[in-house]
Amino acid sequence: MLQIQDLSKTYADGTQALRKLSLEAGRGLFGLLGPNGAGKSSLLRTIATLQSADSGTLLFDDIDVQQEPQRLRAQLGYLPQEFGVYPHLSCWALLEHIAVLKGLHQAGPRREQINQLLALTNLSNVASKTVAQFSGGMRQRFGIAQALLGNPKLLILDEPSAGLDPQERAQLHNVLCEISRDRLVLLSSHIVDDIEQLCPNVAILLQGEIVLQGDTQDLISPLSGQIWQAYGADIDLPPQAQLLQRSYQRGIPLQRVFAQECPGADFSPVAATLQDRYFLALAKQEATQ
Repeated sequence: MLQIQDLSKTYADGTQALRKLSLEAGRGLFGLLGPNGAGKSSLLRTIATLQSADSGTLLFDDIDVQQEPQRLRAQLGYLPQEFGVYPHLSCWALLEHIAVLKGLHQAGPRREQINQLLALTNLSNVASKTVAQFSGGMRQRFGIAQALLGNPKLLILDEPSAGLDPQERAQLHNVLCEISRDRLVLLSSHIVDDIEQLCPNVAILLQGEIVLQGDTQDLISPLSGQIWQAYGADIDLPPQAQLLQRSYQRGIPLQRVFAQECPGADFSPVAATLQDRYFLALAKQEATQ
């Protein structure tokens, strides 16, 4: 169980990245959703012991992370948004090197674990290639494999599907579902569909604060019967309707709104999604600024 209470972090330039942030997360996939600059990476770096918070408490099981960072590191796997590798080493050689750094010194068990992770991430047939030769999706799956070395209880993934094509995202999703069965996987993303498809629980982070958190479906269900959409660019909205999104569907303008009652004859009811809840949170934040 990860427990965070009133965590705050301000950088030297005055940027307030985290503002008395609190959340709880148990085993399984837990999604952190927010726009770029919301504080997701700052939060993950703090949990991963790469930086210290200015105030607040951060506990993982019986570990006080800020007081005993080394204890957490022994149970932690981390895939940052950007990660570098030795470009001329093979995938296998890199995993061997990282495994030794993580304390897997016995050759037999170490190689057995590497083989298991290569199979899990569907990289067994390219283990002799350098990571520099990998596609974006293969590189991300390698990143997950290295993060899983040592069988960590806490896995932190920062924007793992950014830049992947649909097929690579689908392969990555399969891996994430498989590895989340017996550990906590913190998944940060600004791609709402990824979080909704993968994560039973989610927190929405805006300007360094958690504005919503809980069971993903419980966050969506209160919007049932209050999401409407209409095709066309010149449709007047009544004052009580909140515009969520303007987009195009097959080249036709589409407006999606939140309203307790039908906002007009052009609108039809549609099923609510996590994206609707997310856009409502963004709109509420903008209205208070």
